[in-house]
Amino acid sequence: MELYQLRCFVMVAEELHFGRAAQRLFMTQPPLSRQIQLLERSLGVTLIDRGNRRIKLTSAGQHFLRDARHVLAYTEQAADSARRLEHGELGQLVLGFTAVSGYRLIPGLLEHAANRLPNVSVDLREMVSGAQMQALEAGMIDVGFVRRASTRQYFDYQLISREPLMVVMPNQHALATHTEIAITDLDQQPFVMYSQDEGGYFYDCIAGLFTLAGVCPHYRYFMGQTHSILGLVKAGLGVAIVPAAARDLYVGQLQFRPLKNAEAHAEVYRVVRRDNDNPAVGPFVRMAQAYFETLGTDVSKKNQADLD
Repeated sequence: MELYQLRCFVMVAEELHFGRAAQRLFMTQPPLSRQIQLLERSLGVTLIDRGNRRIKLTSAGQHFLRDARHVLAYTEQAADSARRLEHGELGQLVLGFTAVSGYRLIPGLLEHAANRLPNVSVDLREMVSGAQMQALEAGMIDVGFVRRASTRQYFDYQLISREPLMVVMPNQHALATHTEIAITDLDQQPFVMYSQDEGGYFYDCIAGLFTLAGVCPHYRYFMGQTHSILGLVKAGLGVAIVPAAARDLYVGQLQFRPLKNAEAHAEVYRVVRRDNDNPAVGPFVRMAQAYFETLGTDVSKKNQADLD
């Protein structure tokens, strides 16, 4: 039994006329009749009752018609799925992101992806930047949103966000009366710092600011995640410097102030391996690039507007 024979049978069953069915199939009637005969022979049943004046389906033919249509539909669906997989319009990818980007950048991107690539499922992994790079190396995630670009040539990057660093403190803190905080204001202040292993990007940025200003805060705790740092600050255990997007985590419960006369920004990069062979990655990356460009991708403009 061949798919071509099924198509011939379905066409004859719909027309109940060999001549009209042959025209729809762009063939002549004798080879069409031959295909139906071969199909009946392979099945060992009679599908069509060929009367003198008109033809009709036998009881077996009526039941077989339903199944034949299903087989042809599944076949077309399988072919369509293969084509869409090849072009990245269907499939699955694993996306890594940092905690803070999960509040500001990722939700909008996923909403956009649901509209543009509705048949691509996205599996999410919240991870610090260092862990994402290791996961990309091992092929455990397909796309990452990290804080620092690597010099390795087999990674492809796009800068998607650049936001200022801000000082965060409890509502009742003495520095909360300031509209801006100078780095020197933090000298000897109890301070909650990013850890070098999990929060190396922010540790290097903030420690560099202190070194340039000759400031020595009193480091009390070292944490890897921004939301954990905010929890300690909220408990009155010190002040901290965090990316501006962290304000989305604790609205109204903490005070955030911009740094005075300090060029300090946090960046987010979209990163993939150039040799990733997942067909869904290319369309997703192009969709993400277009999406962030519509935001002005210099997302620092949005962040700066939040500060003004």
